[in-house]
Amino acid sequence: MEKKKDLVEETLEETLDSVAPTAETAEETLSEEELHGESLTDRVKVLSPGQMVMKRFFRSKLSMVGLVTIIVLFLFSFIGPLFSPWAGNDGKVPDTENIKNIMLPIEIEYVTEDGEVYTAYTITESTPTVNKEGDISFDHWLGTDENGWDLFTRLMLGGRISLTIGFIVIFLETIIGVCLGGLAGYFGGWVDQLIMRIVDILSCIPTLPIMLILSATLTAYEIYDITRLYYLMIILTLFGWAGIARLVRGQILSLREQEFMLAAKCSGLSTGRKIFKHLLPNVLPQLIVSMTLGLGSIILTEATLGYLGLVAPLGTATWGAMINYATKDRYLTGFPNFWVPPGICITLAILAFNFVGDGLRDAFDPKMKR
Repeated sequence: MEKKKDLVEETLEETLDSVAPTAETAEETLSEEELHGESLTDRVKVLSPGQMVMKRFFRSKLSMVGLVTIIVLFLFSFIGPLFSPWAGNDGKVPDTENIKNIMLPIEIEYVTEDGEVYTAYTITESTPTVNKEGDISFDHWLGTDENGWDLFTRLMLGGRISLTIGFIVIFLETIIGVCLGGLAGYFGGWVDQLIMRIVDILSCIPTLPIMLILSATLTAYEIYDITRLYYLMIILTLFGWAGIARLVRGQILSLREQEFMLAAKCSGLSTGRKIFKHLLPNVLPQLIVSMTLGLGSIILTEATLGYLGLVAPLGTATWGAMINYATKDRYLTGFPNFWVPPGICITLAILAFNFVGDGLRDAFDPKMKR
């Protein structure tokens, strides 16, 4: 027994001696890493879900092109007018530069064959260059129209109004769509049936005839000021929230039976906390993509209505109202600088928002490669 005990003790000592250098080496390695301010976890950089989304988004070239285009359009529309001398009056060149220079009469007397003396006057006039249609100069890069408005300044101001309308409408649509869609998806039953039937009714109503009726009504009541744009935003919001509500409802219906929602229900959380704390954050990626793609659609709708001469107040600078010049033959063929630049801006804005929306959709997709 004693021999076996001695043999076990010797074997244990040999094992400890073999393990000791390894432990010392590990301690030295850790101490060196601590001296250099590094750790094993620091070597492996762990990205949060938001960082992974941004990494995938900025990796897409089309997304970056769209983002840069949107930034340039915003700078052009909101910062550019600050450097224009005509921006203070919606692009209107001062009247003193648009008044025709009239040369006062020169008296001329002549005698007829009957011997009667008549006095005649010759009146000459000259039109200032700033009021000549299509006359491009250093002061007026796109010329001026028949009313003496600087077209380049109105192009910048028009972008300000068109982009603002798009963001306000999509913001209001999102608020209404999220609230009603969230209620329909979470509670179900008669609440879901009521809200979805309202959505179905709104989806069946044609928007363009409603806009035609609205324009005729506002004209009949002699409403020509900026109020027309407010009515435009209200109508676009009322008909636009239905799609967002349907999207939010579908997402919440698939999420409310998940394990994390059962845990939230067992923990005794209130209904509002479960909807806004747990459900809506999971719908946010799809919602952001829908909002981005919807912005381009709203800008296109405003441009279409402006082209048809609807809703936009008289004299208001919007991209849609500016391309309305193309409806007249003499502007369509003789003065392309009147309607081509706003058409280019509308095209760039829609493409940019679509590129950004596609990039966000791919970035939020968990199946994409890291």
